[in-house]
Amino acid sequence: MSKLRILYVASEINPFLQTSEVADFVRKLPQAMQERGMEIRILVPRFGLINERKNRLHEVVRLSGINIAVGEEEKPLVIKVASIPNAKLQVYFIDNEDYFHRKSVFFDKEDNFHPDNDERAIFFCKGVLETVKKLGWAPGIVHCNDWMTSLIPMYLKTTFKNDPVFKDAKTVFTVYNNPFKHKFEGNIIEKVKMIDIEDSMLSNLKSADYAGFIKIGAEYADAVIKSDEDCSATLDQLFAEFQSDKKIDTIEKDEDFLDSYFNLYNELVG
Repeated sequence: MSKLRILYVASEINPFLQTSEVADFVRKLPQAMQERGMEIRILVPRFGLINERKNRLHEVVRLSGINIAVGEEEKPLVIKVASIPNAKLQVYFIDNEDYFHRKSVFFDKEDNFHPDNDERAIFFCKGVLETVKKLGWAPGIVHCNDWMTSLIPMYLKTTFKNDPVFKDAKTVFTVYNNPFKHKFEGNIIEKVKMIDIEDSMLSNLKSADYAGFIKIGAEYADAVIKSDEDCSATLDQLFAEFQSDKKIDTIEKDEDFLDSYFNLYNELVG
């Protein structure tokens, strides 16, 4: 029996960057699954706060060079890679000069939310899938973490559903307490769209805000997980809307959470 392949996608990972609990979670879980015999790939954005020299990032030329469309614009995709110290894990970084070279993550120094964070998320999600296609590495599970990765389950159920690399992939969407209040400007539906995606498939995203991203991720994912039972009121309200047609589980970070995810992965591909 071949190893189960798990693709982890997140906005951050220790030790390269930490602004929230996501970074620790995505550091521990992949290594634990690798130690249980699974094959792992990890993709995150190369935010400008990540020191390339200190962390020994280098460009993977054979994976770079694709242009990613965000609405009517196309922007070049650059892929970098680094190894996690003291672990046999590599991390691939999605990079683009316009989106990821500023020295901040989602908020600037004055604590203003970047108005193009929607485009950064769209570029990242599309870039992840194009990178994995180029790798030719077919995951059994694609585990998406937090709002920035929420478009991936939808893309896998539409544009990429017949692609040999992704045709058997199941998606997990873990949601954290990282809401924002910003409402995005412009036509987010047109920016998000790819081949085989109609406007009606993106109705949950029309609000162009945090809720829209969480809803679209929850709508298309095969499993939706709350990282904490004590979610914010915003998240609880969102999840309540899905309880009628989608089961929302909670996997808290206690001593059993690694086993819980291990069992979930095997149930999804079983």
